[in-house]
Amino acid sequence: VNNGELNAAYVPVESEHSALSACVGASLAGARVFTATASQGLALMYEILYIASSLRTTIVMALGNRALSAPINIHCSHDDAYAARDAGWIQLFAENVQEAYDLTLQAFRISEDKNVLLPTIVNLDGFILTHSLEGVNVFEDEDIAKFLPPKEPIQPIDPENPITYGPLGLFDSYIEFKKQQAEAMKASYPHILQAFKEFEEFSGRSYKPIKTLGMEDAEIAIMVLGSTAGTVREVVRKMREKGEKVGTISLTLYRPFPEEELKKVLKGVKVLAVMDRSYSFGSPGAQLFMDVTATLINMKEKPLIFNVIYGLGGRDLVPNHVLSIIEKAKEYAELGEVSEKEIWIGVRE
Repeated sequence: VNNGELNAAYVPVESEHSALSACVGASLAGARVFTATASQGLALMYEILYIASSLRTTIVMALGNRALSAPINIHCSHDDAYAARDAGWIQLFAENVQEAYDLTLQAFRISEDKNVLLPTIVNLDGFILTHSLEGVNVFEDEDIAKFLPPKEPIQPIDPENPITYGPLGLFDSYIEFKKQQAEAMKASYPHILQAFKEFEEFSGRSYKPIKTLGMEDAEIAIMVLGSTAGTVREVVRKMREKGEKVGTISLTLYRPFPEEELKKVLKGVKVLAVMDRSYSFGSPGAQLFMDVTATLINMKEKPLIFNVIYGLGGRDLVPNHVLSIIEKAKEYAELGEVSEKEIWIGVRE
């Protein structure tokens, strides 16, 4: 921006609350808008998160997933992403730095689609990805311009043609606004798939809502979000080489939640371990676990499910932890029931 290479304005503000407020205004004025935050910063944005989605802005936000205080922690947890899960933003999760780059480009394509018009969060694990050095295949500016042509705003703020954004909506209209917003989120799904397809044609790199390994015959499955998927996948790959019927599922798309795809993938699975890098205090389970159980609740044949809490505050997950999860799943498969619905991995007792 400073060198004039990008026709853009960098807007410094006094807080994250102001940052997202400025993004809302800029998006409504017709600009292509990007911001980034993490942890407490997103918490300070919380009030404006709902406004940004309700006003159908097309903001793209990079969220470096970090633990929420207290105690003070600057390392990885998914607390911040889950806290925003009901705010009406599309959410994507990157497993590595290349995916963070690719998904950011796709996020603009998705949000600015006239059939979508919703903001998007691109999640990347704090420090594990945000502060790592990895090789990344990047595009030339002229190539990106082909995939992301200039934004075509719909009804931008214009003093010459005034319109109202954010009107008062009381009991006689509020629920209708929310119903339309709910329908917009559900209707975004096929357009997200289309953006993935177009990006593959553009780049040669394929993205899908759900990424799997070994699920064609898996009896034991592990489900995970973010960078941990790589560790889990390597363990599963080695176990399959030994003839074990295990598989893994990682989500690229978290909101809207890929319900139907998940149901298809889990057919024939006896036990599913859902890994959460967060915790929902007082709840029957952590956040991803609850999404999964709600998805499967009406299935006639569904796997036994248990919740694995791991990696809070950046605690490493190592291959032996994954092996212990698989052994626990095998134990439940033999019992035919889950004796301990929630287990914590890597905790000093």
